[in-house]
Amino acid sequence: MDIHYLKKLALMGAHNKPLEISSVEFASHMETSPQTAARKLKGLEDEMLITRQILHNGQLVSITKNGLGALQKEFNDYQAIFCNGHKKFLTGKVITGLGEGQYYISLEGYRTQFIEKLGFTLYPGTLNIKLDAPSIDVRKGISPDIRISGFTKENRTFGSGSCFNVMIEDVRGAVIVPERTHYPEDIIEIIAPVNLRKYLKLRDGSAVEVEVI
Repeated sequence: MDIHYLKKLALMGAHNKPLEISSVEFASHMETSPQTAARKLKGLEDEMLITRQILHNGQLVSITKNGLGALQKEFNDYQAIFCNGHKKFLTGKVITGLGEGQYYISLEGYRTQFIEKLGFTLYPGTLNIKLDAPSIDVRKGISPDIRISGFTKENRTFGSGSCFNVMIEDVRGAVIVPERTHYPEDIIEIIAPVNLRKYLKLRDGSAVEVEVI
C-alpha cells in the first residue's frame, strides 16, 4: 500500500468529495513521473482504497471507507510514536443507543459507586459511539481499571462491570464496560457529568475523538 500517495489525495480533499485530477497533475504534486503516478493510482484502486471515474481529460478520485481506515491506522500509529505510547485515542461516530444506559446508571447501587470512584455526579444518560475500524483494535488493548461491583435489589441481581477514564474535548468522563452487554465490540458508551450531545453540539453521525487518560 502506498500510504504516501493516499495521504496526498486526502490532503487534496479526496476524502470529502471526488477530486478531479489528471495523472500528470498528480505526478507534479508527488514529484514523480506521470507513468509512476498513474501506476500508483491504479494500485490504490486495486486495493479498494480509492475509486476512480475516468474522464476525458483526467479522472475523479474518491477515497473509500477502506482508504479512510488505512489513514486512521497511520494516524494512530504516529500518535503512539510521538506520544511515547502513553496516549491512546478512540475515534468514531455518534449513534443512538438502546436506551438502557440511562436506566442502569441511575440505579443507586451503581450511581454511588460512580460518584465515589470517578469523582463526579453523572448526567443520567450515555453517549454511544460506533468506533472506526482501527479504533476497535485500540479499544481491545485497553484494560478497564475501575471496578464497579454488582448488587441485588428487590430480588433482582444487577451485574458488575468496569470503567476507564477518558477526555472528550474539554469534558472528563468514562467509558463503561458492563460484564454482560448487548452491544458489539465496536460500540462504546461514555458517561459524563454533562449531557455530551448538548454540551458538544453532537448528533447522530458526528465524528468524535476520545482520549484515554
